[in-house]
Amino acid sequence: MAKKAVASLQKGEGRGLSKVIKMVKSPKTGAYTFKEEMVPNDDVKNYFNK
Repeated sequence: MAKKAVASLQKGEGRGLSKVIKMVKSPKTGAYTFKEEMVPNDDVKNYFNK
């Protein structure tokens, strides 16, 4: 199933997007969680600078 998702992103409009994963620390518990988003390739560096 994952192969289909990856393959579908290689066609057409999906090539302009990147999947980014950011580790975020919870202020309440102190545990780390992972935040995943699809971001345009031009905005990847700005996403991590937030």
